[in-house]
Amino acid sequence: MIGRITHQSIQHQSLANLQRNLTAMSALQSQLSSGKRVTVPSDDPAVANDMLRLRGEQAALVRQQRSVADADAWLSTVDNALAATLSGMREARDTLVRGNSAAMGQEARDALAANLVGVRDALLDQANTAYIGRQVFAGTSAENAFDRTTYAYSGAVAGTTPPVERQVSAEGAVRVDSDGAAVFGVGENSVFALLDRAAAALRAGEDVSGHLTELDARMTAVTTEVSSVGARHARVLEAKEATADEQVALKSRLSAVEDVDLAEAILDLQLQEVAYQGALGATARVLQPTLLDFLR
Repeated sequence: MIGRITHQSIQHQSLANLQRNLTAMSALQSQLSSGKRVTVPSDDPAVANDMLRLRGEQAALVRQQRSVADADAWLSTVDNALAATLSGMREARDTLVRGNSAAMGQEARDALAANLVGVRDALLDQANTAYIGRQVFAGTSAENAFDRTTYAYSGAVAGTTPPVERQVSAEGAVRVDSDGAAVFGVGENSVFALLDRAAAALRAGEDVSGHLTELDARMTAVTTEVSSVGARHARVLEAKEATADEQVALKSRLSAVEDVDLAEAILDLQLQEVAYQGALGATARVLQPTLLDFLR
């Protein structure tokens, strides 16, 4: 059975077609003005889902980049402090070698002893190095790593508490502090007490060759820690470069998903405008007949 087609149904259908054409043209104009393929999730749910996922990955990567930057700063601080410490110990060793000469007078030995005290104070400054209020040689301690009088250590001895770590990748973290007890020693077994004893021996005119051996052992510990920090810092710098590359890749993927192809959008808009103008012309012809035309 063939349904009856009236002028009213033709008008309704023509106006509906015009509305669809206008809606499509409006969507293309919105894409061109915003530069985005999707402005609300209903525009394209699949693309919107991909955008949300990629933006979530971006947010996670930003957090990781902050963690990597913090790790870089921590390890740079430790590295600089260890380099200064090793330099001070070398100066102390040179002083002890000169003071071990039998031909040196007591006045000169007293001067060398005073120099050792100065080196000790400088080493204490390095041992108490802090980064944003945290002791880099005392883990989670908020106090100075070493007491300047007793040389007591405020950090955790022998790894009794977890070290300070920063997440540098999805798979793992890196230690960013250093074990001050292992580097400098503690109390009477510290390098500070060692230099005090060496200075006292120089003032007393005693042999200091034994102190040289002790200092060499402490320098070996510092050198070992320098190597460890260097390896960890290299890993952090690699992670820093990797996260930067991943950030660029994520931006490119997100742009491919959400950014509109301007050339294609302009062409589609022009075609849609032609289609709309044609629909307007066709509708104008359809809507021309009136009651008077049927009464002629």
